[in-house]
Amino acid sequence: MSHEPSVPPAPRRPPAEPDPGHRERPDPRWIDEHGVPIDEDHRGLVYDIRTLVDRRRALGIFGGIGLTTLLAACAGGGATDASSSAAPSDTGGAGAASTPAAGDGLAEVPDETGGPYPADGSNGVNVLDDSGIVRSDLRRSFGASTTTAEGVPLEIALTVRDAASGAALVGAGVYLWHCDRAGGYSLYSPGLEAENYLRGVQATDETGTVRFTSIYPACYSGRWPHIHFEVYADVANAVAAGPIVKTSQIALPPESNDAVYATAGYEQSVRNAAAVSLASDNVFGDDGGIHQIASMSGSVAQGYTAALTIGV
Repeated sequence: MSHEPSVPPAPRRPPAEPDPGHRERPDPRWIDEHGVPIDEDHRGLVYDIRTLVDRRRALGIFGGIGLTTLLAACAGGGATDASSSAAPSDTGGAGAASTPAAGDGLAEVPDETGGPYPADGSNGVNVLDDSGIVRSDLRRSFGASTTTAEGVPLEIALTVRDAASGAALVGAGVYLWHCDRAGGYSLYSPGLEAENYLRGVQATDETGTVRFTSIYPACYSGRWPHIHFEVYADVANAVAAGPIVKTSQIALPPESNDAVYATAGYEQSVRNAAAVSLASDNVFGDDGGIHQIASMSGSVAQGYTAALTIGV
């Protein structure tokens, strides 16, 4: 009986040394004037934003601030120190919703509850079919009452875009509502049943934007400060209880909340705001409101503008 000769196993080769002539070249954007690579922690806001976008795979991560605007604002150099690039929330002056160019998609704003006080016919009263609901200034009640809601002035600029293409939705109907500075909702809260302030409908303009003049809402117990809205195909559908395209909410940022709630008339909001966070809120808590936080400009003295671009 013949036997095949045994062949000893081949010795294992050590891993090949990298070829010095084929080393990966560092990205020239992150090299200083001496040719030395800049540490990741010191590459600035542009690098941080690009990295975050890669991780989130979304364009609307900074609420109403467009990615293009953020990158352009930081384009003075790739190595800009992030600590000197961040813009404060309380900037003064009028704000505007920055939007992506048509053809650039953006993240769709999450669907959220309309809450118990929508006044759209889904929970009792329907204000949408009342004469006077189509308006830009929400501070006064209309009809039988002319009560004016008091509070720090707030302009709300909401830009509506198609999530897939980034195209502005021109002529869409937007119904917006929120609580007053005491946390009450017109048409529902005790003593406010005969009021209809802080509610209104408008059509988006050629940029897909609606602007409402209002007051800064309170923080009431259990909820982060917010503003409700519904988007319809057009105003005719909005006032006729037509199909709703999107129901969602705008989250107000903590810096302006703190400034407003330190003023007279908002005293109870201080305590309520201290007991809730974006992470613990039962609406924004699933993602920290990353697609719903408004960008703010202005001040308590001048009034604020809250701007947000949404994809639907």
